[in-house]
Formats: sequence, structure tokens, C-alpha cells
Amino acid sequence: MNDLSALPADFAWGVATAAYQIEGAVAEDGRAPSIWDTFSHTPGKVAGNDTGDVACDHYHRVPEDIALIKEVGAGAYRFSLAWPRIVPGGDGPVNKAGLDFYDRLVDGLLDAGITPFATLYHWDLPQALQDRGGWTVRETAEHFAAYASVVVERLGDRVKDWATLNEPLCSAWIGHLEGTMAPGLTDLTAAVRASYHLHLGHGLAVQAIRAASPDARVGIVNNLSPVEAATDREADRAAAVRGDGHTNRWWLDPILGRGYPQDMVDLYGVELPVQPGDMDIIAAPLDWLGVNYYFRQVVTADATGPVPHAKQVYLPGSRHTHMDWEVHAEGLEQLLLRLTEEYGVQRIYVTENGSAYQDVVLADGSVHDPERTRYLEEHLAACARAVRKGAPLAGYFAWSLLDNFEWAYGYDKRFGLVHVDYATQRRTVKSSGRRYAELIREATAGHSGRTA
Repeated sequence: MNDLSALPADFAWGVATAAYQIEGAVAEDGRAPSIWDTFSHTPGKVAGNDTGDVACDHYHRVPEDIALIKEVGAGAYRFSLAWPRIVPGGDGPVNKAGLDFYDRLVDGLLDAGITPFATLYHWDLPQALQDRGGWTVRETAEHFAAYASVVVERLGDRVKDWATLNEPLCSAWIGHLEGTMAPGLTDLTAAVRASYHLHLGHGLAVQAIRAASPDARVGIVNNLSPVEAATDREADRAAAVRGDGHTNRWWLDPILGRGYPQDMVDLYGVELPVQPGDMDIIAAPLDWLGVNYYFRQVVTADATGPVPHAKQVYLPGSRHTHMDWEVHAEGLEQLLLRLTEEYGVQRIYVTENGSAYQDVVLADGSVHDPERTRYLEEHLAACARAVRKGAPLAGYFAWSLLDNFEWAYGYDKRFGLVHVDYATQRRTVKSSGRRYAELIREATAGHSGRTA
């Protein structure tokens, strides 16, 4: 099961985090509030009324956390930058202290021999821009490109791998349609417009990155799920097509030059605010595509439910994580092959993949998490199978380095390869983290043996 020999010799073995989930220091050194500060401080929005005010206190613990990246064997680190830390008002004055923080982080990573992969936006829109319409208005996309220029002009001499957006599906659908993530809206029109301006912001940011750093390697990160019909009934098969459009095609087709899928445009019934030249901007050529994979969706038709009228169900006997997400490693292999064969993607990274379980700290201080270890092994094996079948997979980033603030779930759900005691900020590498280091050593040694 653990034969990873198909993975290429230059495979990027990484771990991933996100700014609001780990940094803390939300009011230090000139950082202004983001929509997640506002959302998490709104009573009842987050489990336990938890906030990211302190999170993992990463802002003050960068050297320790870089050492942990090394300890779990990773040679690459995917992190996000906090827009409200760098351009607190969303546009206008740049906060030097915010840029200085990421400057130190990047230098620390490089000094440790770790390749930085930077994500410009992982959901923490400056609240000042939300107050002016947020992603529902075109100006936010333009401000995002300006922010991208500021960041890449400062860091682009050392950071070569850039993602524009992380999971725009969540920003648009969960934040503006379902309302369970910031900014907490439940408005289909706002959600569709937000999805469009996120894509436009992505395209404008690609231009800005390339202008500031011509040798940059630029991508975008989408969370994708295979969508399957629960039965052979025609209604369920149609629901699966709608579900696939909502989860996958809406987010892939425009950026890969296919335009928005017409069946979904018709289903949403919302006019897209397209201006001349926009679709070419949105489809700016990319160097790579990032895939965040956690679960597949098995659906039945649900005519009275919300768009896309497809209800997720669970098959008998399936395993689930603490998030109640099905464990289905084959879905990752499926996605990688679909991107290769159907979309012709030339370079793919698995930019997030991981699992939450209820970890227990034993009396000796150790944390044994066999379910997470098994999850990791199964999904890496799926990556290797996909590569054997032709998928151009260039790297894998485990989610996450640290237990952290898990958005609306607060601190109850733990995804880390490293356990965090939030009361003391003590970090403990879990058995899954040690196993990840072993797998990386074994895969790397296998390549060394073949080339010696």
C-alpha cells in the first residue's frame, strides 16, 4: 500500500497552513480586522464562540514552527499571507510591519532548506473592503491585484511558487450562499457575483504576479470532489451532474478557458457581470493547478433543497472523520486523472489533504493517531496510482502542519500532524507526523538508490 516509487524524484513533500487559522496577533503591528475577525466575534457563528485572536500564536513562534516543518520531513511549506496585515484598509497605505513579518518567515524557511509556496488569499478579506461590498463588487478584484503586486514585489526575489486564491468555492458558496462562513450571507445573487469577481481577481492577480516576478510559477487552489449519483434513477443522475457543476465545473471551466458552464448559468439564473476582455483575463495561462481534496459526494435529487438541488448521502459501511466526511482515497485518484485527461492540466499539486480526528494526549505526553496515519497512507497511495496512470502530480501538502482554528468549527476539530495545546501553545508531533517523515524518507531513499 505504501509503494510511492511512482512519485517523481523532484516531488514536493509539504505541509500547509493558513494565516487566520494559525497566526493570532490579530491587532498587532498594524493589522486591521478581516471578515473572519468580524464573523468569529459574532455570537453563535463559530462553535464555542471561538476566535482566531490567538490561534496557534504562530506570529510569535515562527522559528519553532519552521523546526516542526523539518521534523515532519517536509521540504516545502504552503502558507497564506494576511491581506489585512499587509494592506490593512484593503487598498491604500501598505503596512511595512506586515510585509516584514512575511519577509522573516520566507528567509527562515529558505535558511532551513524549505521551499516556500505562498497563497495570496485564504479567505481573510479586509473588513474595510467588505463594508464596501466585498467580493460582490468589481473593485475588490482590482484591489486584490494591487495587493498581489505589493507582496510579489517584496517577496518575489525569493518566493517563486504563488497561488492566487484558496478555495474560492468556499468564499462564494459557503460564505455568500450557505452563510456558515464569513461574511455569512445567504443570497444566491451575491454568491454568483462573488464567484465571478473572485475569478476576475484571480486573473488580474496572475497578471500582477507575472509583471512583478517574470519567473514566478503561478497557480490557483480549488477544492474539488467527485460527485456520484446514489442510485441509477434518472433524477439522481441529473442531481450528480448539477452537483458536479456546482462543486467542480464552475470553478475549473472559466480559469481553464472553457467559460462558465451554461447549464449552471441557467440553473442559478443570475446574470454574470462580464465586461469586454474579462474572460481572457480569468483564463490567464497558469503554471500549475492546486487541488484540495477531502471527500467525495454521493448525492440524491432534492427538488425542494437549495441549489444545486442535490443532497449528499452516505453509503452503508463507509468510514468517516470527525468532520463526518467520508474517507474515500479513490476519489483523489479520480480527480487527478480527470484533470489530466479531461482538462489537460500539465502540472498539479495536491495542495491540501488531511483528516480530523479526536486526538488524545497520553500520560507520557505522546499523541497516537492511527486513523489519521491510515488516511495519510491511503491518500498518498492514491497519488502514486494516479501518477502511474499519467497524472502530472508534482507535490503533496498535508493539511495541516498544526492543529488550528478550524473556521466555523472553532478549535474542536484537529487536522494537525502536530498537536497544539491551546492553553499553553505546547506543540507535540503526533504519530502521523512521524509516519509522514518516514514515508518521505523512504520515497526519497528509493530515488537515491535508483540514481546511484
